[in-house]
Amino acid sequence: MITTDTNEIQLNPYTRTFKDCSGTPLYLTAKEFDLLYFLYSHKGQVFTKEQLYDNVWGNDYITDTRNLTSFIRKLRKKIEPDPDKPIYVLTVWGIGYKFNENKP
Repeated sequence: MITTDTNEIQLNPYTRTFKDCSGTPLYLTAKEFDLLYFLYSHKGQVFTKEQLYDNVWGNDYITDTRNLTSFIRKLRKKIEPDPDKPIYVLTVWGIGYKFNENKP
């Protein structure tokens, strides 16, 4: 289980549960959880959209960058205090996405 202090998110890969910084459980779809867990497990590492498709969806998935952008947007709406100013899932312009290495 990945636990953090009470001021941060809580992510449990065994129960596939997520709690926001107030401890409130939030519902994530299977792919939203997979995407968040993958990024969280590799804090600070930048992944291209293609790498995220390969690692989260698998090689059989036809990549469509708009689909991934939509997943990121929906995920941010659920986990970020202000989705327009994300602090967890960050965009690395021209490359892809990463989980903020400075966040537990």
